[in-house]
Amino acid sequence: MTTTAMTTDTALRQAAVLRVEDLRVHYRTPRGPVKAVDGVSFALREGERFGLVGESGSGKSTTALAIMRLIRPPGRIEGGRIALGDRDLTALSEEQFRRVRLAEIAMIPQGAMNSLNPVRRIRDHFKDSVRAHDRNVGDAQLKERIPELLGMVGLRPETANLYPHELSGGMKQRVCIALAIALRPKVILADEPTSALDVVVQRQVMQTLGAVQERLGAAVILVGHDMGLLAQFVDRLGVMYAGKLVEVAPIGDIFREPLHPYTQLLIASLPTLEERGVFRGVPGLPPSLLNPPAGCLFHPRCPKRLPQCATVAPELREIRPGHWAACHLY
Repeated sequence: MTTTAMTTDTALRQAAVLRVEDLRVHYRTPRGPVKAVDGVSFALREGERFGLVGESGSGKSTTALAIMRLIRPPGRIEGGRIALGDRDLTALSEEQFRRVRLAEIAMIPQGAMNSLNPVRRIRDHFKDSVRAHDRNVGDAQLKERIPELLGMVGLRPETANLYPHELSGGMKQRVCIALAIALRPKVILADEPTSALDVVVQRQVMQTLGAVQERLGAAVILVGHDMGLLAQFVDRLGVMYAGKLVEVAPIGDIFREPLHPYTQLLIASLPTLEERGVFRGVPGLPPSLLNPPAGCLFHPRCPKRLPQCATVAPELREIRPGHWAACHLY
């Protein structure tokens, strides 16, 4: 790494509200460990919108769950550091992290229906969530706070009296956003928040998330499959493949000139109005994380592979200012 690159990287990490360093998450099986996340590092600036994209099984959601300390057996955080400000979240006890969760870092789950208790009214979800993390909040405060939170996501105050089954999919997702911001966190993780919604409601939910994020001044990590959706929302994008980051850059740079062949194929797979009926996918299948191939994990599917790709794993390097890629082509 050059001196300029080292200076840029150091400055970013010093200004970061969240730093993930060499994160490794494995799932233990009788046949050996499945390396779901293997050496992921990135920094999140205050107020930034950072996206994580990749195929299913690339490690996006596992990374988000690990940051929230929600990995459950047989999964385990095997190594790395997750720093929120000056604190290493991996070093906190469960009780200490319970006080951080929701108050300073919160998560909007992938499935709103599965996240809301069907036999509890919406107001009860707010009461349970807030009191689980801040026992000093009284009934009077909650009575004022719940309508305010619902209003922030475009819902009427009377929504608090309803059960989850009485809400549409978009309304349920907005409730989950309101729950996530209940204690005004510094960092919000959104794990595919629009995956089960139609395109019109997707846009409404993303507009709601953007408005809430700007109002709070929070940083957001958005996990998703949809490159088009991410392009409209995030400032910077991290592309994941087989548990590793293979490219990280500002969103404009990635779409103007993607460096990694995997990123190029993902962008090429997006449908266009110019080529109706022509769909291009990424050839082949993702590798087994139990027995991954040697060298670059993408080389069996890569149309631009070099001889060394089969034996030498490339490191994530800064190829251009602010644009990182793990590829032997550069």
